[in-house]
Amino acid sequence: MSAAVTDTGGADLAAALEHANLPSLVPVLVQLTGDRRWLADPYRPTRSRGMDNNDAGGFSDDVAAEIRAAVLDAVVAHEAGAPVAIPAPTRELLLELLSLATGEPAPPEYADMLAEDLGFAPEPAPTATAGTDIDAVIVGAGVSGMLAAIKLREAGIDHVVLEKNDEVGGGWWENTYPGAGVDTPSHLYSYSFAPRDWSTHFGKRDEVEQYLRDVADDHDLRRVIRFGTEVTGAAYDEDTATWTVRTADGNDVTARVLISATGALNRPKTPAIPGLDTFTGRLFHTAEWPEDLDLRGRRVAVVGAGASAMQVVPAIAGTPARLTVFQRSPQWIAPNDVYFEAFPDAVHHLMNRVPFYRQWYRARLAWNFNDRVHPSLQVDPEWEHGNRSVNAVNDAHRRVFTRYLEAELEGRPDLVAKSLPDYPPFGKRMLLDNGWFRALRRDDVELVAEGVAEVTPTGLRGDSGTKVDADVIIMATGFHTHRYLWPIEVRGRNGVRLADVWGAEDAHAHLGITVPGFPNLFITCGPGTVLGHGGSYITIAECQVRYIVDLLTTMARRDLKAVEVRDDVEQDYTRRHDEAHARMLWTHPGMTNWYRNAEGRVVSTLPWRIVDYWRMTHDADLDEYAVEKR
Repeated sequence: MSAAVTDTGGADLAAALEHANLPSLVPVLVQLTGDRRWLADPYRPTRSRGMDNNDAGGFSDDVAAEIRAAVLDAVVAHEAGAPVAIPAPTRELLLELLSLATGEPAPPEYADMLAEDLGFAPEPAPTATAGTDIDAVIVGAGVSGMLAAIKLREAGIDHVVLEKNDEVGGGWWENTYPGAGVDTPSHLYSYSFAPRDWSTHFGKRDEVEQYLRDVADDHDLRRVIRFGTEVTGAAYDEDTATWTVRTADGNDVTARVLISATGALNRPKTPAIPGLDTFTGRLFHTAEWPEDLDLRGRRVAVVGAGASAMQVVPAIAGTPARLTVFQRSPQWIAPNDVYFEAFPDAVHHLMNRVPFYRQWYRARLAWNFNDRVHPSLQVDPEWEHGNRSVNAVNDAHRRVFTRYLEAELEGRPDLVAKSLPDYPPFGKRMLLDNGWFRALRRDDVELVAEGVAEVTPTGLRGDSGTKVDADVIIMATGFHTHRYLWPIEVRGRNGVRLADVWGAEDAHAHLGITVPGFPNLFITCGPGTVLGHGGSYITIAECQVRYIVDLLTTMARRDLKAVEVRDDVEQDYTRRHDEAHARMLWTHPGMTNWYRNAEGRVVSTLPWRIVDYWRMTHDADLDEYAVEKR
């Protein structure tokens, strides 16, 4: 039964509108009514502060009431048969609407990406010719692998997915530690074609994993996934132009194309700390959280203070008798006004009933969490305070985050001294405060501002000599973010190993996707494509999979058996990638981060704006490839 029938007077909608994000409603009004007065003051919302949701939009109560009433009238009229005045905004109007929703000017280059993402200018899905022998093996059934399977099916390309776990989800299936969740808004951390009525603004692990399972069900993915199948190696046969993929169970697979979807945060990394094997209690990595673990009354030590620790510590604080955190380096932490909030049913009502509301809500999130901050990460060579920030805007961020830290730790100068970073904001992965500062203030929590020098049979010793006894040690020490596809042994032309081409920590690939000498091999979440300036990795995954599918369908239409990116093309991309990073703060000498390798080269992070990468990957250029015809 439709909303118009169940709510003919609009009472439910009127009540729901009290919970609306007003800046998202104003472009809705323009589209529904075609009335341009909504583009001008007093209906222009204020700019969001930082990453705040800005639901009120800075409007007075009278103007807010006028906007809600106008939306109510427009939606009721639409449900009664009135046509939408502007169903698909043109380029100029689209930019006007984005500027309206965000409270700041929208760069013109965003129009095409926005139109496609919001569904106003959908691109036709590429399809292979009937009878093609292009087929693919996808390694991994996480976010990227599932996406690749969905899009390959739409394109008519046969494929199989090999997944080492017993369920879809990848890292979301594996990471079950307390507090695990996303630090990207839920409505942004989702496939553009698969929205969900999320329960919270920032999804926790169980709901994200359930979302991925639901997507797998909706697209009938399990019939092409071989669960419990770990890939150990892959070798390219030049005569047949095919990949043979070896598996631990001996059921090898051969296909024309190999797509890696193993992710960057997949293999846990435990530092080689002296004495690890001498500890007599329980010691484990956050990604290997024991199901039977009981921390009640225990003495617990957490090694690390990054993203995983940021989630674990507040989640378990108060359960152990004593909780000690070893912090080698402090992190910059940002506030968010809705981080802990659940979505009321009224918001779901708006998302599902008000035309275009879900799209504009997502568009605002994308702007606030994606490229908005990118300019502030560029190094200003004339900036005189280069030790603490990289430009004037970055320095302003520093002041905002510092004030927040000092307010949260008021009265605890000892914690302020330990927690305030001395490097530029965003120099490491930026974190959102999910209760970290409040947890540190607890009497049963201690922050030790030292790295761990040694694990002893009964605890740990910091590198400045602090000794802590522990019953449980939790290693929140991250992942092997530079060792792409590891430990899978991949051999290309002439049996050359990909690991030898890259070295231990120096991976590189054209667009982060493909490597010379390895025909028909494509990588998702590859070198230089992890987001460091914010946003949703799913956006990047959709860029990469669209590019790969475009290339494969082109192969099918032109009856090609192999494509291999030219060496000069890959070298040029890598040069531009490295030069861009040399101008950004992730090469700043004041800190270490998991984005760059031991030699200082940034290996993991995307240097471009998302809109730039979207354009780079939108259409595969076959001229960049050496091709083999049948």
